Amino acid sequence: MMEANHPQERILSIQNLVIQFTLRGQVLKAIRDISLDLYKGESLAIVGESGSGKSVLVKSIMGLLDKNGYIDQGQILYNDMDLAGFKTEEDWLKIRGKEIAMVTQDPMTSLNPLKTIGKQIEECVVLHQGLKGKEAYHVTLKLLTDVGIYDVEKRYKQYPHEFSGGMRQRIVIAIALACNPKILICDEPTTALDVTIQAQILQLLKNLQKKYGLTTVYITHDLGVVAKVADRIAVMYAGDIIEVGKAHEVFFDGKHPYTWALISSLPQLGSKGEQLFSIKGTPPNLFKEIKGDAFAPRNQYALKIDFVERPPFFKVSDTHYARTWLLDPRSPKVELPEALLAFFEEGRSYANEQ
Repeated sequence: MMEANHPQERILSIQNLVIQFTLRGQVLKAIRDISLDLYKGESLAIVGESGSGKSVLVKSIMGLLDKNGYIDQGQILYNDMDLAGFKTEEDWLKIRGKEIAMVTQDPMTSLNPLKTIGKQIEECVVLHQGLKGKEAYHVTLKLLTDVGIYDVEKRYKQYPHEFSGGMRQRIVIAIALACNPKILICDEPTTALDVTIQAQILQLLKNLQKKYGLTTVYITHDLGVVAKVADRIAVMYAGDIIEVGKAHEVFFDGKHPYTWALISSLPQLGSKGEQLFSIKGTPPNLFKEIKGDAFAPRNQYALKIDFVERPPFFKVSDTHYARTWLLDPRSPKVELPEALLAFFEEGRSYANEQ
């Protein structure tokens, strides 16, 4: 899958990536031949239900796969380096933090409870920016200010337990920024926060992306988060990317039945007094070989070929691709539910007005 004439510079390129895990003598294929480009300055959201492989994919970019996981084939190209070929911690230290940093979903597991938050941020400033003493201290205070923490000199001396969940997440973001990265990966960054704090953190991340010139990757199952932050969306299912495109293309002109199912699950598409839509069935067993389209057994629009042959990526536009046989010119036309068609129509109208 290649995106023709893309106006932005490619910063990272994943090509034909296969990631496997060995478990009790069996092999689980967690990532199944994925290709995806990341462009400088963009905000890419990787969406899918739990177990779809989102976190495994980004962990492979940072060299954080579990010990029983390994890259079986493919490349992860960054700055003329193939990260898939890195074998030692020494190799990864050139990249992790300094070039690519991560904000995790649970800030308490990322922070040392025995160190003040100022010292934890300052350690990263010293290690990755080469600053010392007063210079490192003042950069730390500036980072605390940039992530929206007030009274920074007092806060510098406090411990993680003295902060709320939202404030702790801001500190984790400050630690990531202290590394001065080019790419910031946000793995479910608002899952542990209440709705009002979620909105604040997402707005903060958007502001910081502009201020620091970051390329951001969001890992999420929450389409509400995606709508607020993403320039582009990649939809994952069972270790595969099944649709990728600009945010408005995927949201309001999605082509894969799994994308339709995710959007149909949004509460605003429900009818009063009726049960919310849910995707029937369960994801496939990744210990077994998957034939055809992995979503076929749960797909009410599945064709016979979906159970036999994996669909190729069909081009919808220069920026929009979907892996579904329904885009083959020979496939029958399908009738979508009225609520979904109305959502698409309303979204396209709104996008045209902007």
